Amino acid sequence: MDRYNDDLGESENPISVHGPALPLPDDDEALVARSTIHAAIPEGLFRLNELECLYEDDSETLWTYMAPRGRPSFTPPMLGDFENWQKYIGQGFGPGRVPLKFLVLGSRSPGVFCFGGDLALFQRLIQDEDRDGLVRYGHRCCAILYRNLHALEKPTLTIGLVEGAALGGGFEALLSFDYLIADRDATFGLPEVLFGLFPGMGAHALLSRKLGTAMAERIIQSNDTYTAQQMYDLGIVHHLAEPGEGLAVCREFIKRATRRHAGLVAERKAMRTAAPLTLDELNRITELWAEAALQLRDQDLKVMNRLANAQRKLARAA
Repeated sequence: MDRYNDDLGESENPISVHGPALPLPDDDEALVARSTIHAAIPEGLFRLNELECLYEDDSETLWTYMAPRGRPSFTPPMLGDFENWQKYIGQGFGPGRVPLKFLVLGSRSPGVFCFGGDLALFQRLIQDEDRDGLVRYGHRCCAILYRNLHALEKPTLTIGLVEGAALGGGFEALLSFDYLIADRDATFGLPEVLFGLFPGMGAHALLSRKLGTAMAERIIQSNDTYTAQQMYDLGIVHHLAEPGEGLAVCREFIKRATRRHAGLVAERKAMRTAAPLTLDELNRITELWAEAALQLRDQDLKVMNRLANAQRKLARAA
């Protein structure tokens, strides 16, 4: 990162604060420190179109909420925001930069965390027999998921805050977080089997590592909707909250985890070492998904279209 004030000979360390000529009261010194930290955060992080970000100094937490313009799904504009989000976090946070102990992702969509893939886009690409377009979309999703799975290579704990429905790719994305905190009325599911497809951006690789292949297949092939309690019993969700209390439970978790943060970060790295996952594996599964998508019949595409319309109406009503 560039030096802040070359004329004054300021340090290149973006969060270091040199002592003033006259001592400041403790509160003022804290204010100067906070101002310097905020100046080090890339401004672009707070100017994303479909992601709202807030950095909290005391807990060293970056709170991020999806705020989609349309159907709450991973559209290309949303993916672009996530790519920039990760880029800005990489530039501005970490050792020697702005401290980041916790990275939280939630949603502003009432009753919905995320419906997953862009079904309208999938239909167009399939009708155009555009395999490359499907693969490009899938590879973008996999790259974002893979970087999140590794906490952007920073000593950070990632938290998914689930308030509402997490379906398809929305569920897959959550599997890449270190911890999941869910309202009791949140729901989880993989509906791709409805239209003759399978989840292609992480479910097989991550669920099989977390639950074993037999349970992963059951969840992927069942088209069942799972409650937060069921996901908690399986070990996917780590903490449950009463409806509307997800944020409070998340804050309490952060407060408790701060005391043993270094150990928890190391434990997550150990878990990834014990069950390694490569980006190449994710990409190869996505390519299988793209090939299978091109085999869908008109009847399957009609089912996909009905599902997209139902989700759109549900989001509009909420």
